[in-house]
Amino acid sequence: MISLLISFAVLVIGFFTYGKLAEKVIAPDDRETPAYRLSDGVDYVPMKTWKAFLVQLLNIAGTGPIFGALMGACFGPVVFLWIIFGSVLGGGIHDYMVGMISERHDGKSIAELSGIYLGNGAKWGMRLFSVVLLLLTGTVFVTSPAALIARLTPDTFGVGFWVVVIIIYYILATLLPIDKVIGRLYPIFGVVLITMAVGIFAGIIIGGYTVPEITLHDLHPEGLPIWPYMFVTVACGAISGFHATQSPMIAKCIMSEKKGRTVFYGAMLTESVIALIWAAGGVAFYGATGGLHQALSDVGQSGVVYDISTGMLGVAGGILAIVGVVACPITSGDTAFRSARLILAEITGLDQNKIRNRLVITIPLLGLGAVLTQLDFNVLWRYFSWSNQTLAMISLWVATAYLIKTYPGKKTSLMTALPATFMSAVSMTYILMAKEGLGLSSSIGYPVGTAFACLLFGFYITRLFKNAQG
Repeated sequence: MISLLISFAVLVIGFFTYGKLAEKVIAPDDRETPAYRLSDGVDYVPMKTWKAFLVQLLNIAGTGPIFGALMGACFGPVVFLWIIFGSVLGGGIHDYMVGMISERHDGKSIAELSGIYLGNGAKWGMRLFSVVLLLLTGTVFVTSPAALIARLTPDTFGVGFWVVVIIIYYILATLLPIDKVIGRLYPIFGVVLITMAVGIFAGIIIGGYTVPEITLHDLHPEGLPIWPYMFVTVACGAISGFHATQSPMIAKCIMSEKKGRTVFYGAMLTESVIALIWAAGGVAFYGATGGLHQALSDVGQSGVVYDISTGMLGVAGGILAIVGVVACPITSGDTAFRSARLILAEITGLDQNKIRNRLVITIPLLGLGAVLTQLDFNVLWRYFSWSNQTLAMISLWVATAYLIKTYPGKKTSLMTALPATFMSAVSMTYILMAKEGLGLSSSIGYPVGTAFACLLFGFYITRLFKNAQG
């Protein structure tokens, strides 16, 4: 339990120290934000800071910091270290930089920002990559809540029924102005989500559960190595490329640049608190990583969430917790499809003020998502996880290029270049070794992944030096 409490403290300290340093690098000012300058009543809508924070939190959270944290906890309490340091040094920086850079470019997507700072080839590559990731994300966040709701309702309303209901809701949330559905529902769900996390933490304490202290030992029952698997398994809660598709959406709504750290960096660290609680709750409830892993295999992620919630909090508390877990993924799924609509609008040039143009993009997009729900969830999750971290890698390199160009001769870009290099090694090593990748041995994956990261860092140093020389 001491390790868990220290982990919470690290996140709080990180917000007021490293987050403040990131803010100093960006140097927010009083310029008019896109929310006012480009206000259209659909996507560019001024939003109060507390509401923007809750919407951003619900956008990025999903089942990621819950399912991912539970699966990551199978490696043991070493996962706490990845969550806190990954978030403070990587995820928070990633979300804040992408959000602020987007805000300074009229709320443009990460794909368009890639084109500005990495070239036209990168732009088209990121357009394709982002839309595919968002489709996978939206699909994952259809199937997982549908499965959980089906456990709580009569057999007449099976998973298929709830998939249809959720997709209908996604169509409305994707089409309507951001303040009509998302802006009204998310603050409520945000309170539920936070209350749910507090409830699980209280259940750990009141129930007398033992949370193991941090150890560097790999405790995964299947013998999966911590590197690189844990760093991909736990994406949301530490660092997630999906967030790079969400921050630009809120960049269109923030009322002041000076609130960016609270909205972007703060939401990321809050998500990490949620991930810590679920990782601790999973190991504590089942007593060991082996028990947690077996439960995940037997009843799936949704079943484990259900069992932990009701087991720790009883029926009343369990209902509250489950409502949070249902709302959490749904409120990321709808914004995943909404972000995909905005990227496709940038590609096609269709004016999104007209509902007809929004329909032209939304209906085929959701239709494809419905087809993807027929695929195996575990397969979708694995590809989603790797795509997530690869997008995070690219987004951090985009932010690095922005800092090099904006602050020539300064080394402030190291703040993004170092986590970008780390994630480059993670992404390459994983796809080389994983079953859904090339399935190569660690004797090949480790050196090639390291060499790839070193190559990119070397290119960064060269670019930095040339830029400093003018």
